[in-house]
Amino acid sequence: MKLRIPRIPLKAIGWLVAVAIVVPAFVYRGAWFPGTEAWVKRTVGAYRQPGASTEHGAGDAAAESGGQAHDDHAGHDDASSLELSDQALKNLGLTPEFIQPVRLSTYRRSITVPAVIVERPGRTRLQVATPMTGVIRHVHAVSGEAVKPGTLLFEIRLTHEDLVQAQTNFLQALGELDVEKREIIRLTEATKTGAVPRIKLLEREYAKDKLEALLSAQREALRLHGLSEKQVDQIEIGRRLLRELQVFAPSPDEHSEDELKLANRPVQLAAFQPAGALPKPLDDVVPLVISELRVHKGQSVNAGETLCTLSDYSNLYVEGLAFEQDAGSIAAAARRNWKVRAVFEQPNNQRQTLDDLPIIRLSNEIDSKSRTLHFYAGLPNTIDSLTDTKDGNQFVGWRYRPGQRLQLEVPIEEWPNEIVLPVEAVTKEGAEFYAFQQNGTHFDRVAVHVKHRDQSSAVIANDGALFPGDVVAWRCAHQMQMALKNKSGGGADPHAGHTH
Repeated sequence: MKLRIPRIPLKAIGWLVAVAIVVPAFVYRGAWFPGTEAWVKRTVGAYRQPGASTEHGAGDAAAESGGQAHDDHAGHDDASSLELSDQALKNLGLTPEFIQPVRLSTYRRSITVPAVIVERPGRTRLQVATPMTGVIRHVHAVSGEAVKPGTLLFEIRLTHEDLVQAQTNFLQALGELDVEKREIIRLTEATKTGAVPRIKLLEREYAKDKLEALLSAQREALRLHGLSEKQVDQIEIGRRLLRELQVFAPSPDEHSEDELKLANRPVQLAAFQPAGALPKPLDDVVPLVISELRVHKGQSVNAGETLCTLSDYSNLYVEGLAFEQDAGSIAAAARRNWKVRAVFEQPNNQRQTLDDLPIIRLSNEIDSKSRTLHFYAGLPNTIDSLTDTKDGNQFVGWRYRPGQRLQLEVPIEEWPNEIVLPVEAVTKEGAEFYAFQQNGTHFDRVAVHVKHRDQSSAVIANDGALFPGDVVAWRCAHQMQMALKNKSGGGADPHAGHTH
């Protein structure tokens, strides 16, 4: 018996093939559709100049010249095309950095608020105080100098009577304890032979326990006077009174008892180094600046008195002063972890920007006088200059300083997939905005629709005037527009492209 295979109609096979192609194409459209769309746009953009090949008679010129290359101006409209020499490009500053292709990006519409650089409370300033009363024997610090943590700043001769008496009692108790220990050793041997009754040994052991308890209390008393555990141990080992105290620069992030040291410890001076000694480099640590020096040699100081103030300028805050009605927008930006931009005014109407500053916190109160909301952004700082003197001192200059005024641009709205150009890339004439697209050795003026413009950026509508991948000039659009007007014989409006 033969097995009969049913015949499938050709029309049904066609439908099955179509479904097998269309369904996967629809499911995986995210993988192939964007590339195909970009290719179509590039192809359309290449042929979107109507009559470009006939306006200058490119075909006739080629025929008349026996098939030679077409005229350099073929495909360009003289009224809207500008040819720039290499010298002109350099004069305009149109380096390859400022002739870039158009890209789609996410634009964040921002508001601009005044701001000022401030210190970080509790972190920028470090107070260096003496824990004990004494007389300043030597000042190694210099006002304005940059020092490392652990650098010797002051030497103090201790004069506090209570501290001297406490150390004396401590040394006396240590001596009595040594005597008791030797006596216990002697009596231990004597009691083994029966020459001395055991009650005598027990009395000495009780006396030893009392002395150890007394020493423990005296150690705590010395700690209360400001000595560290290491210093008390050194008094016990050396059996000498602490006469001088050395005060060292503390660390902003760590606390060490070695900030107060005995006078016989090896030190690194902050200044007055031996002749010819090279200063220690500061690039491996964060330098501290002696911003305020309050004492001098020979001055008597009391316990707790401030000797100097050190400042750590490596990280600062930018304090923004937002209007009360903008508080909700700024709070929303902080919740979304959007970064702010700092704008510094420079000479000749130049602007320096610093991007991606995180919002640290918002104040919970509105200033009653100015009716502004204070908020804070983190500002990492860098060293601009480092100067060494013949005395071994080092002075640093930080790029950003507390009290410096600036502006903050805070994003309040996000627009994805937009054409964003620098604001200098577009110019305005009447009701039209123009950008300049590179086409060979020429720049063609292209009318564009500017959806939004701020101090630094212009958002161009993605309506076919410019396509992603088109190369445009990112600056000097106003100068190029004036050059076009001069080329056509019309007087250039000096205010074109500017808003007053």
